[in-house]
Amino acid sequence: MPTLIPKKIFLTKGVGRHKERLASFELALRDAGIEAYNLVPVSSIFPPRCKLITKKEGLEELSPGQILFLVLSRIATNEPNRLIAASIGLAIPQDRNTYGYLSEHEDYGETDEKAGDYAEDLAASMLASTLGIPFNPDQSYDEKKQIWKISGKIVKTTHITQSAEGDKNGIWTTVVAAAVLLT
Repeated sequence: MPTLIPKKIFLTKGVGRHKERLASFELALRDAGIEAYNLVPVSSIFPPRCKLITKKEGLEELSPGQILFLVLSRIATNEPNRLIAASIGLAIPQDRNTYGYLSEHEDYGETDEKAGDYAEDLAASMLASTLGIPFNPDQSYDEKKQIWKISGKIVKTTHITQSAEGDKNGIWTTVVAAAVLLT
């Protein structure tokens, strides 16, 4: 069997609302632009030498029905006005021959900013520990970012986050965030 190492990756997000939970998930995938594919969730490694591309560039490479590997964050609620958030964090090492990390995070009551920072911190912390960069896990994310910048071993951290409030009439609301890996 050939080795499947993704060469490109793109980030996307979406929200969907419907009386049926599954249909709200489908609508969130539509909003994210990834509903026409067979989705296979994978764990959270950003491959060596992989290139982060735009969603537009990534979608142009896809064909309906294609099997897509992705890191997926997904959460749903039918509770009126309940805040939900799904986020993917990304940490890319300076040495592009080394792998990086993706993280998925979902939670209730978190804003885009809080959920995104958490997911980004999680990915960066996993990468920092793999690279042997000493840090105090109890420090704030901003303090840890300074340490990682000074080390010169982490070149980029980012996230994509989708949050939404549960529909006021109690229909299902689903949010998704995804990192789609292209071979």
